[in-house]
Amino acid sequence: MFMEGVRKKEKELAQKLAEGEIQLHKLEEITDSKTAVMTRRMFIEKVSGQRLDGIGSSTIDYDKIRNRNAENVIGAVQIPMGIAGPVSVNGEYAKGDFYVPMATTEGALIASASRGMKGITQCGGANVRIIGDAISRAPLFELESIEDSAKLSDWISKNEKGIKEAADSATKYGRLKKMHTFILGNNVWLRLAFDTGDAMGMNSATIASETVSEYIEKNFKGAKLVAVSGNMCSDKKESYVNELLGRGKSVIADVLINEEVLKSVFKTTAKKACNTNIKKNLLGSSRAGSSKHNAHFANIVAAIFLATGQDPAQVVESSSGYTWTEERGNDLYISVTMPSLEIGTVGGGTHIATQYEALSILGVQGVGKVPGVNSKKFAEIIAAAVLAGELNLICALSSRELGKAHTELGRNKKKD
Repeated sequence: MFMEGVRKKEKELAQKLAEGEIQLHKLEEITDSKTAVMTRRMFIEKVSGQRLDGIGSSTIDYDKIRNRNAENVIGAVQIPMGIAGPVSVNGEYAKGDFYVPMATTEGALIASASRGMKGITQCGGANVRIIGDAISRAPLFELESIEDSAKLSDWISKNEKGIKEAADSATKYGRLKKMHTFILGNNVWLRLAFDTGDAMGMNSATIASETVSEYIEKNFKGAKLVAVSGNMCSDKKESYVNELLGRGKSVIADVLINEEVLKSVFKTTAKKACNTNIKKNLLGSSRAGSSKHNAHFANIVAAIFLATGQDPAQVVESSSGYTWTEERGNDLYISVTMPSLEIGTVGGGTHIATQYEALSILGVQGVGKVPGVNSKKFAEIIAAAVLAGELNLICALSSRELGKAHTELGRNKKKD
């Protein structure tokens, strides 16, 4: 009887939506979150003429995502999640063997990462270090003249203490670490970089940057804020400034793959793999005009981001970086450098049940015992996984195995 009552209520609300009496985003104001979601879905089913049973099948607690993760919710999508590994990591924060959750619809990707991890682990593990950690936001100010632009830049350098005090007063966890000014005519960008603990930190950075902007407008006559984000941040866009100055976690990882493992696991040689990397990732990327000198950072980064509740749009800059190889006798040295890996273990979608569980597999869920430790550990694991992905793909290309792997694993081929 209770469900019949709920269905009646949903039908009544869906009818009001159809008649324009209420709006989609107003439903939570007049009913509970679960009923609002079901009502919207019923309305869309009617409008589209399609049943949405799959979208309606979800473990998400809609009360917890309300006003936090999505609006006008009608359900959820599902992406297959697999496990790659284990991979041995020798980091400052991540130490030991890890099974890495990856969500993807690309056949052979997880198998590819796993083979790379196997080779890395057999050779003693990936060495990983974080060389930078700061999320940035860059307010843009408009001045009357280039003379005023130069004066503002000089004023900023002389008033760093006041700017830092203003920034740090705005958020509980965010702390201003460094600043850079950039000038174009009568426009000045102030690129502010923050330590935000275990959070990816864009919200904290934005709030602090707004406070800093108010401080500058109040204390420097003629400075007018155009936008709290002036694209010198640079968020969710490919940019050289992030590769040069870093954004989020700047991470490097390397390993020396010995001749025996190259033969037994990867079916190739150091000479072939190194030649492939140099001519594909470095020369090929340069000829194409790409700033991403790697084979497929984005594949690994996106799969881990989806599995663990990171912002998918930040795959753009998080997958920038460089793969470097050298022949060391008959062994292969390989490293990956990721200047702008933007991640968190709290905030965003990390609290959603499935994503939280995925983070718990790695032992990095939530806030660490010391703020910032969990996100750094997470960054080191991602870098090791990216290293594995690059190693395997480069070797597969050098031994002409790529097409074969996708045929066997990515096309649902039935074997006799």
